[in-house]
Formats: sequence, structure tokens, C-alpha cells
Amino acid sequence: MAYTSFGEFVRILRIQHHEVMGDMAKKLETSLSFLSAVENGKKNVPAGWLEKISSLYKLSKEEISVLKEYIEESKTQFKITATEAGSNQRKAALQFTRSFGNMDDETAMEILNLLSNKEKK
Repeated sequence: MAYTSFGEFVRILRIQHHEVMGDMAKKLETSLSFLSAVENGKKNVPAGWLEKISSLYKLSKEEISVLKEYIEESKTQFKITATEAGSNQRKAALQFTRSFGNMDDETAMEILNLLSNKEKK
């Protein structure tokens, strides 16, 4: 079973608060099966859970920052809004989508480096 960073984080929270998954599911007003799917990366973390978990478990600013990062890392689906994109941007997004499943780590790192360098300029 694959665990996401988010899943590991909330498991540790449950242990620290002497809770089981059902307790957390009730607090988050969701089903046990949905919480499990989110923890295992089968579903995205719903909007609002960052704030809800932070409040329920009285997380520090540092913990909130870490949780936010883990939520981003755990995403299984992404949405690109192309309403203001130019023709080449749309083509690049489509090609990326088509190639994503076959991309190796080296290519992914090359893309990350290219995009990081663009942001610095």
C-alpha cells in the first residue's frame, strides 16, 4: 500500500492524539473509506481540509506549512486553466499531458530545472 506524505502526517497526528481513523473521519465530516482513499493517494485532499485539520489539531505555523506542502505533493489530479493561454502554451500543456505517463525522472528534472530558471529571470 502506497502512503502519501499527507497520509503519513495525519497518521502521526492520530497517534499523538490517541485517535483511530474513524475518529478523524468524524471530525472531518467524511467517511472512513474516503479518508483512507485520500491518505493512500487515490483521491485529492479536499479543499478546506488544511484549515480544518490545522484548527482541530491546533497545529503550529511550522506544522501548517509542512501540511500544506504535503497536500500539494499528494495531489493525484491537476487542473490547468487555459483561458488566457496562447497557442504555444496550449500546445505545450497538451504535449505535457500526453507525455506525462511515459516521462522518466531525468526528463522530469530537466523540465523542473528549465521552469525554475525561467522563474528566477
